[in-house]
Amino acid sequence: MASILVGSLKRLYAAGRVTKEQLTERVEKGTITEADYQEITGEAYGE
Repeated sequence: MASILVGSLKRLYAAGRVTKEQLTERVEKGTITEADYQEITGEAYGE
């Protein structure tokens, strides 16, 4: 299930509809992992 969420977030991020700040909040809440963040943004979490 998480892979579906990550795929959706990746598309939304690419379209400019989700920000890095919003993704950071999801990592902090535990919705996605730091690895998911890196997959979505192409940058390591915390950079």
